[in-house]
Formats: sequence, C-alpha cells, structure tokens
Amino acid sequence: MFIPKHFKVTNVEEIWDFVQENSFGTVVTTEQGKPIATHLPLGLNKIGDDYYITGHIAYANPQWKTFEVANENVLVMFQGPHAYISSSWYKHENVPTWNYQAVHVYGTASIMSEQELEEDLMLLLQKYERHRNNAAFWENLSPKAKKQIKGIVGFKIKVGEIQAAYKLSQNRNETDYINIIDNLQNEGNPNSKQMAELMEKRLKNHINP
Repeated sequence: MFIPKHFKVTNVEEIWDFVQENSFGTVVTTEQGKPIATHLPLGLNKIGDDYYITGHIAYANPQWKTFEVANENVLVMFQGPHAYISSSWYKHENVPTWNYQAVHVYGTASIMSEQELEEDLMLLLQKYERHRNNAAFWENLSPKAKKQIKGIVGFKIKVGEIQAAYKLSQNRNETDYINIIDNLQNEGNPNSKQMAELMEKRLKNHINP
C-alpha cells in the first residue's frame, strides 16, 4: 500500500487497537495467479512474541485451500471510517480528496485443528455476545448447533509485515482542519460523521496529549 509520510502509522499498539475495533476484514489470496477474496469477522491473538490473525471460512468456499500453499503470502485488509473531502472547505484553492483509515497485514496462513477452531469460536462469541442478555456463548449452544463446526474451516495467519495509513487531513493547517470537521458534521451521512468525530478526537489528543 502506498502511504505518504504524513499519513503513515507505525505504533503497533495503536494499529492493533484499530484492528480490534474494525475486525470485519478482507482476506486476499491467489489461486493460479488470480486474486480471490473473502470478507470475514476476524480475531487477533498473541502467542509468545508472534501475532496471529484468526478466523473461519465456509468449507464450501474453495479459498481455504489456498491457505495450505507453503510460504504463500496472505493479505488481510481492515478499513475504518472514510469520507469525501471537498476542496471548497479550504481557505486556498486545492483539489478534493478522500480521508480514510486502512491497515494491511501480510503473513502466512495455516489451517487450525478442530480444537483450535473451537477455542477461537469461543473468543469470537465472547467478544460479540458478552454484553447481551441470554448470550449465545459457545458453552450455551446445543450439541446440534455445535455440530455446524463441521461446515467451516478455521485458519490462522502469522503476521509478518504491517502497513497502516490514517489519512485524516494531517497535512492541513489548523483552520482548514477545523473547517473540515465542521463541514463533515453537516454532510448528513454516517461515514462523514464518523470521520468528523475521529478527526476531532485526534485534534483533542494533539492539543492535550
């Protein structure tokens, strides 16, 4: 991913927080030279000094077979808020652009054992069910429901390279930056509002780190 220096993020802790908050990612592999992708809820686990992206895919989805290719790189993409930025919001003439957050993770994949998959499903359900009444935790599921594990394939991707870009108008002066936030708030769509809130949070952290 091409990342201009203004927008490059290198703080690993910050990147992993982003991945945890935006964990519905896109897994990209190649099959006979053709890129293929699946959109999946993903987990992040640390084992020793290594990080792993974990998840599961339908057995009927042939992409899981590409995970078995030795030393083949897998790309996982995570995306946060994004919004159109009009150049009419600047004090000086310029061109429109687009603000966004994106993280690319490269690594090598392997297939989980059934026990590893079950443990990963437990963690996934705990993350998304713990705040609910009558939570659908793994241990609360019936034996019949648990048998559906046979229809999925678990995988883990050992993280190698990480690339992160947060394009949040950091290259603009403070006047333009605040004006962009105000205009995004008035755009009337959820993506613009999310971007405005993100930029406002960054501004507050910058002033009061």
